[in-house]
Amino acid sequence: MTAKISPIPAETAGLARYAALANALQSRLVQGEWPAGCALPSEQTLASEHQVALGTMRRALQLLEERGLVDRIHGKGTFVRHGLAGATMLRFFRFGQNHGEVPASTILSRKTTTANAEVAAALQIPVKSDVLAIQRLRAYDGEPCLLEEIWLPLDRFEALRDLDPSQWAVLLYPFYYETAGIQVMRAVDQISFAALTAQQARRLNLPAGHPCAVVRRVATDIQGSIVEFRISRGDAYAFTYSATIT
Repeated sequence: MTAKISPIPAETAGLARYAALANALQSRLVQGEWPAGCALPSEQTLASEHQVALGTMRRALQLLEERGLVDRIHGKGTFVRHGLAGATMLRFFRFGQNHGEVPASTILSRKTTTANAEVAAALQIPVKSDVLAIQRLRAYDGEPCLLEEIWLPLDRFEALRDLDPSQWAVLLYPFYYETAGIQVMRAVDQISFAALTAQQARRLNLPAGHPCAVVRRVATDIQGSIVEFRISRGDAYAFTYSATIT
């Protein structure tokens, strides 16, 4: 039996109608009605179910795509996205002839601590909330290339608190899903530049004060909640960035 779907009010808590509709569709995704990789019903079918105009449904699906939850493929339909596999920072850097292979990963430290102001603001949690803090080093052929600091809200990642670092996977996002049931759907990176401290430089086999690129990332789950804050540092002379403008 198909559950009855209530129509979307013209306005819901101040939201535009298509945004309220996007939230309703997102709730159905979160509840697992359409699993990852599954095709959603046609736009016409969904519009009929929710008693909205086809144009409103299309705007709602576009918003879900912008949130990183679905892929809209012309001529084929709308599909639920799989979580991010890695969204590697290495697309910003040149490290020898790596040809796209995944670098080695070493967990340098893992501890439970409290969120300072920067971490709390990034994760959108109160200052001094419990977090899991990880320091990780990435390397190619034994040569360090990226130093990462990662913070996770402890209430969401309790399963990782006591897990031996040797059991952590190279690709963290699939690992989060397998161990904590958290599927990362979207990540936003901000890039800046700084100088390495003496300690950071030692980890990367570079001189203290060497210029580095700094990539700050927040990652969100299928519900739109921020589940990871990450700061990655790498040799600024290895940094590369390209963009296509049309």
